[in-house]
Amino acid sequence: MNTAQTTLQTGPAALRELFARPGAVRIVGAHNPLGARLAERAGFDGVWSSGLEISASQGLPDTDILTMTELHAVAESLASAVGIPVVADCDAGYGNANNVMHMIRRYEAAGIAAVSIEDKRFPKVNSFMSARQELASVAEFCGKLAAAKSVQRDPDLMVIARIEALIAGWGMDEALRRGEAYVEAGADAVLIHAKGSSPEPILEFLHAWRLPTPVVVVPTTYHTVTADELAEAGAKMVIYANQGLRAGINAVTETFETILRDGRSTGVEDRIAPLSTVFDLQGMTQLLADEARFMKQSA
Repeated sequence: MNTAQTTLQTGPAALRELFARPGAVRIVGAHNPLGARLAERAGFDGVWSSGLEISASQGLPDTDILTMTELHAVAESLASAVGIPVVADCDAGYGNANNVMHMIRRYEAAGIAAVSIEDKRFPKVNSFMSARQELASVAEFCGKLAAAKSVQRDPDLMVIARIEALIAGWGMDEALRRGEAYVEAGADAVLIHAKGSSPEPILEFLHAWRLPTPVVVVPTTYHTVTADELAEAGAKMVIYANQGLRAGINAVTETFETILRDGRSTGVEDRIAPLSTVFDLQGMTQLLADEARFMKQSA
């Protein structure tokens, strides 16, 4: 597949088309191209380039320690590996409005379909940590959003404004006030974030939301609600942001412990992927076909 075809199928226009369809757009987190291909094969509509997953894969906290360059490189690798849109978790925009403008130029050039920026103060702390959850002022964050929209070249690129008011304990009224201000500043969608076990705060926000701008949700802790139920309540995108990473941690831990205990891998062979699946995900069949077609051997 050439670059033009990839952009057509995976870029901003493809995501806009998904948003125009009935029901919720469902995307799932990944931190490398292999995870993105597994998401695509499973049937998800897109991939979330997860800041938490990428940080954890490097053995680092999700607190803006990795640079934009490092996170951008992963997002770009995901976009180049799959035929579905990639939405990039861009934390707090990596700094001020100038950083955000640089970020937009880089991510757009990489074929990313949408970027999500949260209204935290830089450097942020992961929303699920019981630690400082400091919000930027509405004016500061609206400036970042306006800056982002001012430099994008593709009108289909989506800038998602992530509202952290419920995470910081500032209440529903503040969440709605911020969301409306962010839309006025140019946001293409708003992401309302929460970390309780009940979906009620999210459902309350969706019920109170009156603007036509789509709402994105992330049911990490309130996981009992279904994507269909969220869609019926008004959510347009549902992000399963880190389940793949967490599943992998448990599976790999169990596999390693079994091998050490048994002194051989026989006990796990029926539970792990065969090498043929690995080769398939790597694209080995296509590589060998290309070798046969293009790499002519001398006599």
